[in-house]
This record gives sequence, structure tokens and C-alpha cells, in this order.
Amino acid sequence: MKLVILKSLAAITVLATVPISVQLTAQEALGTQAHYSITRLGTLGGTFSGAYAGINSIGWAAGDSSLNGDLTEHGFLWRQGAITDLGTLGGTNSAASFINDSGVIVGSAQTAETDPLGEFWGQLFSCPNGPGPNFACQGFENLVRPYVWRNGVMRPLPTRGGNNGQAYDVNNLGQVVGYAENSTVDPSCASPQILDIEAVIWGPDADEIRELPPFPGDAIAAAIAINDEGQVVGLSGTCGFPSVFLGVHAVLWQNGSAIDLGSFGGVHNNAAFSINNRKQVVGQSDLAGDTITHAFLWQNGVIKDLGVLLPTDVFSQAQAINDKGQVVGNSCDASFNCLPFVWENGVMTDLNARIPPDSPLLLVFAGAINAEGQITGVALDMKTGEMPGFVATPCDEEHASYEGCADSAASVPATAQAASKRTNVILPASIREHLQKRLGLGRFAGGPVTPQ
Repeated sequence: MKLVILKSLAAITVLATVPISVQLTAQEALGTQAHYSITRLGTLGGTFSGAYAGINSIGWAAGDSSLNGDLTEHGFLWRQGAITDLGTLGGTNSAASFINDSGVIVGSAQTAETDPLGEFWGQLFSCPNGPGPNFACQGFENLVRPYVWRNGVMRPLPTRGGNNGQAYDVNNLGQVVGYAENSTVDPSCASPQILDIEAVIWGPDADEIRELPPFPGDAIAAAIAINDEGQVVGLSGTCGFPSVFLGVHAVLWQNGSAIDLGSFGGVHNNAAFSINNRKQVVGQSDLAGDTITHAFLWQNGVIKDLGVLLPTDVFSQAQAINDKGQVVGNSCDASFNCLPFVWENGVMTDLNARIPPDSPLLLVFAGAINAEGQITGVALDMKTGEMPGFVATPCDEEHASYEGCADSAASVPATAQAASKRTNVILPASIREHLQKRLGLGRFAGGPVTPQ
């Protein structure tokens, strides 16, 4: 991943312009909402790990970690405190995108073959000491293929005749969604992209692949999430290196057709990232003028603006929603100082305000939430500068016996007092750069348009 390891807390700059009262006011709305215990995940030998792929109902988490030397990164499975390397498809790097309740993991991995068209999707795996352009990992020249990992075996998924692809989500029926290149050379594609990209569903049978059409008038599409009913959401837009910025429409695929979910008036950065089994959809949309992006919740044909954490934020993105209607995501200022949020019962709250106040961790990214309300993401250790993945478990009645919950009982008022300390932080530039890449559709660049 792209970051520079911090040597001391002095590398973090305090932002004095954010009023303390902003966060304290937000805490007044917390009421009896649950606080969280934090489990810190390990790495595969490097200095960074991120639990981007979530945690399933049996407590298995998945994500990415740099390896020893920080030149390469691999997807991982974390269970019962142990971390397992998922490997690759013969190349040097891999990443995990999602894990279902059966422990099936999907994502992208490199093969041993160099990209013959020079599109080099592999340069978007980023490592702290990567020798490639913009911290790209060693071996970035190799092809990137979608995969399914099951019971210790990683199996590649087919493309639509092109070279590269990405798997993003898998439901509990074994259906996988993502996107894959076809063989069509499209002169309108933004360099270095050459081939068109299609939204696809793989499975549940081996090597089964089905295309999902773009919204009428668009050139490409990407499927990002699927629920257990087989409903799919994602984006549809113009051809270029895969990015949220190219999303003209946030879409829901149902009965073979792409349905536009609407927008807040902008023509870029419109994308849907998650759909639960109640057909509630979350994602992001630009406001008119395309200088500000807000998280949204779509249900019953209506798109709702979830807003931002702080008045100074210009970008928010809803990453995931569970069947309880709890939403997690991230809110950032124009320089990509980002904080994770949890949205429930109409209230958006900084997740840092609901963890033990004596924790050394600043949570900087929330990527997924499971049916139990457990949240996964990335944190910054304010003492050491390390970047570990985390699992946040709600300490409600259902989880009172979980490790860490008894010790952090009644800590919400204390975390409210600590909220201003946690939010008045400017992240190191390298970390902000990494978050921007991650927020721009998983592994790919994009993100909000910076105001001029």
C-alpha cells in the first residue's frame, strides 16, 4: 500500500481550525447507541494491513497486507487471531475485496504474464517501498485477473475476451460480481486504457459468466455488489481506467436491465457500492457543479443525501449497508483527511467517537459492516505510526461478552470528550494519497473533484 511509515507522533500535524463544538454537538445525538471494542489485526510481515474485504457472520475477516520489505502485497484471511496469505495467480500481488458467510473470498491477483497492451492495471497495487511509478508494487507490469478463493485454493475467473478484470463481491449463493475487459478496442478510452470494460456476474457454476449492460447511452459499466436475491449495483459511464469519477450513473441491475438510481445533480462520481437484502442501496453522488461529493442512501425509489461529518468536508462515501440499515463509510476534507462514519437512525457519527478513549488508534477508513454490526477498516497507531487493519465490535446486549466490551462499558461519554482530539488531525500526505486511491472504487484511482 502507498504510505510512508511514521517514525513518531511528531509527523502528525494538528489542525487547529476545526471547532471542537462541531463534534461535541454530534455526540449529543448518540443517545444509547453502542460503543465498540477494537481488535487489531496483524500483517503478512510488512508494515501495513487493511481489512477492506469485511468480516463474515462467523468472525472471519479478509483484506490486504504488505509483505516483508513492503515491496509487494497479498490478500489475507484472518480467523481466530491467525492471518493466512491467500497467495497470487502466479504473479507478485493480490488483494481481497469481499468474504461471504461460507468463507469464500473474491478479489484480484496478478498472473505471471506481462500485460501485452501496456495497460498495467498492476501499477494500482501500491506498496510503501514499491519500485514502480507512484509507489506501485514490484511486478506491476503483470496482468490482473479476478479470482475466487475457497478452502485454500485461488481460482481465476474468466474475462470477456480481454486481459484484465476485478471481482468485487460474492453473495451467499456463490454468485460473484465485478468487471472484466472485452476484446473491443475503444478509441474514446482514457490512456492507458485501451479495451472496453463490462459489468459481469460469474457463477454460481464454475466458469459461468454473464454480462450486465451499461445504462443506455453509456460505454462501460462495473458491478460492485450483489445481495442474496441476486440484485446487483454499481456504476455505468464512460471508458477509461476504472474509476468512480467515470461513473455517470449509479445503477441497479434488475431483470437484466440497468436502472438509474438518480443523483444530486452532478455528472461524475455517481456510483453504488452496496445493496442489502431489503433492497436498500448506498454509494456516492456529486452535487451540482461536480466539486462536492456526498454519500447516499437509496430506498423505495428515493435517493437521500447522508451529508458529511464536518462542515469543512467536501467528500463522503457510503461503503456498505447491512440488513439492519446500518451504514458505514468515510468523510474527507479537500486534502483527503478522512474519518470513518457509522450512520444509523438518521445520525452520522465519527466511529472514533465510539471507541475507548484510551485507544492509541485513530480509525481512518471503514470498508464494511456485517449483519452483527461489526465494522472493518484501517487505523493509524498514533504512538508508533503503524497502519493496522481493525475489527470494531459493537458492545451492545448481543455482544456484551465479546473481548474488550466489559472493559469499555459506559465509555461513550468519555469518547465524546475525546472526539475533538481525534478529528483535529491532518494525516500524512502518503496516507491521504492511499485513501484517495482506495476511495476511488477499491483499488482504482478517482475520488472527488478538488474545488478550485
